[in-house]
Amino acid sequence: MNRYSLNQATTKYWPLEDVVAASAEAGLSWVGLWREPIQEYGVEKSAKLVADAGLRISSLCRSGFFTSTDPAERRAKIEDNRHAIDEAAALGTDVLVLVSGGLPPGSRDLDGARAMVRDGLAELAPCAEERGVRLAVEALHPMFCSDRCVVSSLGGALDLAEQFPANQVGVIVDAYHLWWDADLYRQIERAGDRICSYQVSDWVVPLPADTLLGRGMMGDGSIELRRMREACDAAGYTGPVEVEIFNQDLWDRPGQEVFDLALARYREHVD
Repeated sequence: MNRYSLNQATTKYWPLEDVVAASAEAGLSWVGLWREPIQEYGVEKSAKLVADAGLRISSLCRSGFFTSTDPAERRAKIEDNRHAIDEAAALGTDVLVLVSGGLPPGSRDLDGARAMVRDGLAELAPCAEERGVRLAVEALHPMFCSDRCVVSSLGGALDLAEQFPANQVGVIVDAYHLWWDADLYRQIERAGDRICSYQVSDWVVPLPADTLLGRGMMGDGSIELRRMREACDAAGYTGPVEVEIFNQDLWDRPGQEVFDLALARYREHVD
């Protein structure tokens, strides 16, 4: 269990103090943080809270969103990413999760949007290296390609990451977004030391009307979570395994109840 990390987004309405206290009481080593609530709580204050509890931060989610055809908006996005790099460094994590962004409004130029992601990485990667942070490109399920993430496969994420040194740009292996891909296990082997995190949840059907909130608790769906974890291990990844679930029903339940359930399901289906 020394690899288990609960991303605070899994218990969205549970205060950070409670997430950290529960993780420490359970004897865990890691916790995953989300930018917006951390900014609200205070970056330095968050770092101290986690450190005082004897925990480390597995990742900071999320930044990116590079795809814009408006120069001023694009510059603003780059600056926000620079702030995110500084936040990650201040928190003491070396993993900043990046979601690329979808197609710009009115555009059908998928290749152009992906080029914007590449250019954004090129601008930020040296800055991230200076701060001891690695940019972790996360591919999202193809259903999010138009509006949220033009990087839709682990192979596509690696095609971007491999244009940069491995200590600057890596990838996220998120079970929910990647499990469907017939080429997945070959791509995990290819990823090797570029794997920055393995994130787990489950794929349950039917999907809700808001597909962003469609992630299920481990064991409730279709994904071979342990097989994917073992593949990441075989590729050389030994870092935290992060539980990250967006699900309104879970968010509406008491935080401790969800925490206990996630821990039990991790033991049963992932560890």
